[in-house]
Amino acid sequence: MAEPQQALFINKSQHVARLLLDRIVEENLHQGSSFGTEAELLEQYQVSRPTLRESLRILESQGVLSLRPGPKGGIIVEKPSIDILAHSFSVFLRIHDVPLIEILRARMAIEPALIRDAALNGTEEHFAEMDASVDRLEAVKDDDGTVLKRENRIFHNIIAKAAHNPVLEVFWQTICSLASGEGEGIKFTERNRLAVVAAHRELTAACRRRDPDLAQNLMMQHLGELEVLLNKRTKSGDMAPMPIQFGAGLKVQRAE
Repeated sequence: MAEPQQALFINKSQHVARLLLDRIVEENLHQGSSFGTEAELLEQYQVSRPTLRESLRILESQGVLSLRPGPKGGIIVEKPSIDILAHSFSVFLRIHDVPLIEILRARMAIEPALIRDAALNGTEEHFAEMDASVDRLEAVKDDDGTVLKRENRIFHNIIAKAAHNPVLEVFWQTICSLASGEGEGIKFTERNRLAVVAAHRELTAACRRRDPDLAQNLMMQHLGELEVLLNKRTKSGDMAPMPIQFGAGLKVQRAE
């Protein structure tokens, strides 16, 4: 006989935070909208000042509200950023001892689905952006890997946007944020750069031809090359530990 699940206990501040969040959604309040004053919220929700302030801090930590001081400040509705999600996700993965290599493998599992959707749903504007990225990468000379990593990220971000799958795009952006150091320690050669240029051109052409099967197969081949590099790093012990993401590119890693 299965044991009954314990009810999830939330305190008064958490309950009020949920009510405030429900109001934001139900009233369709957009980023930058005023959420009223502290006095107004105290009157509406009939709670103590410490309880309300703790509720507001909960939503502020989730990126839903910001508390701006001064005469032109107040309680302002915000839109949570990918950094907020990436931070919570990275803490969870770090505490559960999930290595960075697994984050990169998750990224490789998502991309074939994204490119398939991009071939079906992408616009000519997306494909033109992909062409422009490939052109920039092809034109660079004497690259130490900086341009290659930057344009590779740009190209794959365009694919995520072109897919028009908001859930997969959020997963992709979060994983990208967590895996932003995947190129560290890899020495990219001129041959690598030219191979990426060729692969990206083929991927763009497949999307433009609206051929999702070809685009997906090409992406799997492209990612297979990355997996070879990652496996070499894992075996050599060069793979860094899972970083905790604190937003704006700031990461804190465990001291060795």
